[in-house]
Amino acid sequence: MNKAELIDAVQTALGKEATKRAAEDAVTAVLDSIVSGIKGDSKVQIIGFGTFEVKHRAARMGRNPKTGEAMQIAASKSVGFKASAALKNSL
Repeated sequence: MNKAELIDAVQTALGKEATKRAAEDAVTAVLDSIVSGIKGDSKVQIIGFGTFEVKHRAARMGRNPKTGEAMQIAASKSVGFKASAALKNSL
C-alpha cells in the first residue's frame, strides 16, 4: 500500500462526508506527528500498533565489495519499527 492508497482507505473509513483532501490532511498530520515525535523524543509508541524509535549504528570497519579494500563506515542513525504483540498476532 502506498500513500495514495492509504489516503483512499482513510477516506473510505471516514465515510461519504469526508473529502479526499480531508483524508490527505489527516494522513499527513499523523505522519508529520510521528516524524516530529521521533526527532524530539527519539521514540513514538502507539499502543496496539507498535513503536518507532531512532536506532544508532556505531562506526565500524567494512569492505568495499568492488575492490575488497577495507574502509571505515561512519556512525549513523536510522528509524526502526517494532510491531506490538497485538499487531503480530493479527497477521
